[in-house]
Amino acid sequence: QVQLVESGGGLVQSGGSLRLSCEASGEISRDYCVGWFRQAPGKAREGVEIIDSDGRDSSASYADEVKGRFTISKDNDKDTLHLQMNSLKPEDAAVYYCAAVLSGGYCYVKEADFALWGQGTQVTVS
Repeated sequence: QVQLVESGGGLVQSGGSLRLSCEASGEISRDYCVGWFRQAPGKAREGVEIIDSDGRDSSASYADEVKGRFTISKDNDKDTLHLQMNSLKPEDAAVYYCAAVLSGGYCYVKEADFALWGQGTQVTVS
């Protein structure tokens, strides 16, 4: 089974940037929908950005508050997913998880469909 490992979290000042990465132990470039979710203390987990096998951002229904500030991308050669986060705000503080679902590469999925999850990386914004 493919395992996902996030990195890149940390403490950043408001207005700053961070780049999260998620490395997969196996191939996730063709048949998976992959993405980023986050969970702040006392809040439900929410979708941030998801991307299909062709690299299309499929996050239309996710986290409006990050639009224009966060960008998802993936490196198919390295089976790595990234989340570039700019203009960070205190309300962006959360544990960020990468996730994947075997979907034929399409992202016509719900959060509950994501079966593979990383352990999470903490993002703190002061």
